[in-house]
Amino acid sequence: MHGQAENSGPGGYAAARLRLLNEKARSGPPRRSALAGLTDDWLAGLFAAGAPGARGVSLVAVGGYGRAELSPRSDLDLLLLHDGSDSSTVSALADRLWYPVWDLGLALDHSVRTPAEARRTAGEDLKVQLGLLDARHIAGDLGLTTALRTTVLADWRNQAPKRLPALRELCEERAARQGELQYLLEPDLKEARGGLRDVTALRAVAASWLADAPREGLAEARSSLLDVRDALHLTTGRATDRLALQEQDQVAAELGLLDADALLRQVYEAARVIAYAGDVTWREVGRVLRSRSVRPRLRAMLGGGKPAPERSPLAEGVVEQDGEVVLARAARPDRDPVLPLRSAAAAAQAGLPLNLHAVRRMAAGARALPSPWPAEARQQLLTLLGSGRPTVDVWEALEAEGLISLLLPDWDRVRCRPQRNAVHLWTVDRHLIETAVRASAFTRRVSRPDLLLIAALLHDIGKGWPGDHSVAGEVIARDVAARVGFDPADVTVVATLVRHHLLLVETATRRDLDDPATVRSVAEAVGSPGTLELLHALTEADALATGPAAWSSWRAALVADLVKRVSAVLAGQTPPDPEEALPTAQHERLALEAVATGAPVLSLRAQTEPAAEPSDDPEPLGVELLIAVPEQAGVLPAVAGVLAMHRLTVRTAELRSLDLPDGVDGSVLLLDWRVAAEYGSLPQAARLRADLVRALDGSLDISARLAERDAAYPRRRGVVAPPPRVTVAPAASRHATVIEVRAQDAPGLLFRIGRALEDAAVRVRSAHVSTLGANAVDAFYVTQEQGVPLPGEEAVAVARKLEEALRA
Repeated sequence: MHGQAENSGPGGYAAARLRLLNEKARSGPPRRSALAGLTDDWLAGLFAAGAPGARGVSLVAVGGYGRAELSPRSDLDLLLLHDGSDSSTVSALADRLWYPVWDLGLALDHSVRTPAEARRTAGEDLKVQLGLLDARHIAGDLGLTTALRTTVLADWRNQAPKRLPALRELCEERAARQGELQYLLEPDLKEARGGLRDVTALRAVAASWLADAPREGLAEARSSLLDVRDALHLTTGRATDRLALQEQDQVAAELGLLDADALLRQVYEAARVIAYAGDVTWREVGRVLRSRSVRPRLRAMLGGGKPAPERSPLAEGVVEQDGEVVLARAARPDRDPVLPLRSAAAAAQAGLPLNLHAVRRMAAGARALPSPWPAEARQQLLTLLGSGRPTVDVWEALEAEGLISLLLPDWDRVRCRPQRNAVHLWTVDRHLIETAVRASAFTRRVSRPDLLLIAALLHDIGKGWPGDHSVAGEVIARDVAARVGFDPADVTVVATLVRHHLLLVETATRRDLDDPATVRSVAEAVGSPGTLELLHALTEADALATGPAAWSSWRAALVADLVKRVSAVLAGQTPPDPEEALPTAQHERLALEAVATGAPVLSLRAQTEPAAEPSDDPEPLGVELLIAVPEQAGVLPAVAGVLAMHRLTVRTAELRSLDLPDGVDGSVLLLDWRVAAEYGSLPQAARLRADLVRALDGSLDISARLAERDAAYPRRRGVVAPPPRVTVAPAASRHATVIEVRAQDAPGLLFRIGRALEDAAVRVRSAHVSTLGANAVDAFYVTQEQGVPLPGEEAVAVARKLEEALRA
């Protein structure tokens, strides 16, 4: 053994361990193997000192230590195995082994059992069984360890038909609890689906001899995740498997990677290989177990022999067999370049998985399609994209064997690319497929479903390039659409959809839809009613595929309103001037009451969207808050602050002076806002009004109240948010200057903005507030006191002062 005498004592082992972990030249599998060997030698020395010449007792490494996968802070999983003949000696030996491990601060998972006890425990506890499958002898009676390994493995193989379904259920429960490693921004490298525990499960399946995992790339993926875990342990000094955001840059540097994004891509690539191997393996396990339960009955009925599997044609060269899509016997992948797309489309349409060997056979003989593609290839791609949810698994099967990269070379830039935004659930590539899945439900809404589906697939393809992804994506989409075989007019439509895929939702949530300039600018960008129809459907599919925070009834209603207005302009109608809007009877009633009382008057009214079905409940769109206030300074920050105190989220805010009827003295500000409760029910209108009165007369210190509430919540360590950014939107309106604010969302943000704008002596005509995850993107239409837009230099100065106030 290497260096046993030198490292047999705790001090010698600790020093040698430290030297090994600090060796930059040795990392990855060599370091893990060396650390396991060093630990073996130390424990063997402790064993020899505690039980010289002992028989009927052995020290066994199990689990990760049994596989020699020791990361810097890994637990030592140890079993002291004995024949039961001398319990007092075994007890003393256990103390001689466990206490030195604890004294060094190493985590220890230990047990003392006879072979019969170990077998019985394994039969009762699946996790113990998995650990014993990796049992490895360290010291003592080798025959005892070997006999246990043999019997445990035999038990596993005999019980596999019953235990593998339980193992699969365990994996599925863990995946539901921990999520999918290939999409998480702060993944658990061990527990998440596609992580290290799944590799252990696949090893157990292989040991059962019932089925085997696809081996190509699996060992490399496992080693990659172990390398990341090693770096995580070294940089944090903790035994952790969770790759937290604030530690990713350090871990990337430890591994010699460019940045945290490169690190996540490496993790996602490995997780994708493991997850796909799991899908294929568990599908094969299910097939084998089903065939075992059916074939004895069939043999009895048919008088023996093995029945030939049924094969049902699905498409040219493609058949169904045993619940999977396989190639027909006459299929020639090397002579049929459309076969991968045809088989994928057939599988997705049938809702069946693609057989692994079929995909590999196609990948081995595949060649690039000519440019432009033949019509059949384009139609098969569109059929695949329009098949709904089954598209995801079929696409992943093609991607796992490199067929997607062959068909669409630009795909490699977005493959496994993380999106560092809590709103996004998926990596860029999976988001694109998810958008196509969502768009497939809208194909009856549009006259050109083919253009909708290809635009859904390509709308974020520019995220693999520097700069604005919509601009880069337009160029790529134009090239891909032409290569796939669309004619020049259709290529232009697809490029327009990709360039402006964010236009509707950003305009609807950040611009004044009553301003003719807003509607005209969208109409000019879209160009035609057909493109607008497609863009509307793409906008909804994109938002739904992003995550629950990206779409709501409120956003849907705003986008639909914008589409209606733009449709009218494209039909030749002129949008009405906003100055022509007249106050309603309710507006006048509130204004007169505010003048009469000399105080704010308000009303709250819930807004709902009509139910899709008569039996459904209406879906809430938010609450309309109308406030009439005798005109005075500080109204915007006062109202925003009171709403923040009552935990009301502002979605839109319009402010304007109201002309009163002849004979009525005074001037009134009318605020028409849309708000929503953060959680719980809405506050009473009377309480809001009372606090607003106090805020306006100065007796309520909103800043202090918000600061107190903020201090009451514990500060959590997390990612440092980027600083706020304030800009002037060029030519956004003829009637006002539009100032855009991008900042970290926080209670009282609108109050701080309102106060800064008041200090800048500008009038806020309207505010359009949009919150996506932790990010607030707000637009403020401001004017001078005379109601005209700010001169260019003054607008820039106001934006600069506002940014400084938010950074303070």
